[in-house]
Amino acid sequence: MSTVLTLNGQVIGQAHYATRALLERAIGPLGVTFDQVVALHALAQGPVERAHLTHRVTSTRKIDESAVHQVVAQLVDAGLAQVDSPSPASGGDEPRVALTDTGRATQRSVVAAVADLSARLYADIPADEAGTAARVLTLVTERANAELAAVPA
Repeated sequence: MSTVLTLNGQVIGQAHYATRALLERAIGPLGVTFDQVVALHALAQGPVERAHLTHRVTSTRKIDESAVHQVVAQLVDAGLAQVDSPSPASGGDEPRVALTDTGRATQRSVVAAVADLSARLYADIPADEAGTAARVLTLVTERANAELAAVPA
């Protein structure tokens, strides 16, 4: 007799937490935390204004701005990121955050760890099923984000 699975927050959460636990084990030797990985990923696209980075991490992780400022400070203290003064030539008045060479190397190591983990966890899932799951989870995320935006904290 087979069990009928129901897609709900518990099932999604269990998959998230199990995967995150494996990811945290993989990135532990790199000396970075999950929140730092999120920021490193955002910075891998190139230098960004601190406000943009803060928004990107708060919207992804659903954490407050002070936590993101702490993450950025940790990355700077570890030599993985640097905060540059605004350049008059760029027309901006907001400091920009950028990866250092060490930060880029660490971020590449994180990407490799994620790719290895993903290859193991998703190896035998047929492409059409993975595509359906991705579409469903993207829709659930969009709906949850819309509700979060509509209701004050």
